[in-house]
Amino acid sequence: MLLCIDCGNTNTSFSIWDGNEFLATWRMKSDHARTADQYYVWLSTLMVLNNISVEFSNVIISSTVPRVVFNLRVLSDRYFRVRPLVVGKPDCKLPVLPRVDPGVVPGPDRLANAAGAFVRHGGDVIVVDFGTATNFDVVASDGAYVGGVISPGVNLSLEALHQGAAALPHVDITRPDKVIGTNTVECIQSGVFWGYIGLIEGIVTRIKAEYGQPMKTVGTGGLAPLFGQVDTIFDTIEDDLTMHGLTVIHDFNKDFV
Repeated sequence: MLLCIDCGNTNTSFSIWDGNEFLATWRMKSDHARTADQYYVWLSTLMVLNNISVEFSNVIISSTVPRVVFNLRVLSDRYFRVRPLVVGKPDCKLPVLPRVDPGVVPGPDRLANAAGAFVRHGGDVIVVDFGTATNFDVVASDGAYVGGVISPGVNLSLEALHQGAAALPHVDITRPDKVIGTNTVECIQSGVFWGYIGLIEGIVTRIKAEYGQPMKTVGTGGLAPLFGQVDTIFDTIEDDLTMHGLTVIHDFNKDFV
């Protein structure tokens, strides 16, 4: 089995791939101080509870938090006796090289999104990934990552609003029943939800106009289903797109082992 690990600034996800489907996916808060032993106790406990064998033949890691990678490597080496493949490192080959400015190394999550989107949709795709940041990844017709857009994430914006305006409370992110709020909570919810709908629609429209070819728009990440309630914004929503991209990159690297 293959263990896919995707570490973002907020959460780290672990998915177990049996070659045909994901058997399980679990998330924990990203913490660079967490040790390999702590990872193993947490992960092995969940696997036993779900009747999944605690054995892996391969491990692949995508991390936007460099300090976390060391302990994830130790987890793989010590407990699974596997040398992990780390996306973005020289020994990890990509199905198609990104076409960006010289010297620029795109984030490993964006490379995984490109690989997954190409296999599932054939390229000419915009992936909108809702994480700590809201990323727009542009995937060309041959599967290359060719650039994108980075904007502040929804939760990050809410936290900044709360910290910058002491009188404004924390609120849950939800789709409000109406645009015009009649109390503070409704006003904030409307501003966040419809503000991000406007941001997404505006950026996607501009990307398509600049790209000059018909494109599909795919939403992924934790808040994608919420914003996908506006049925004109995405062609499809795929919760496991990044993880699927990791399986694609792993399979491609089999030829080089």
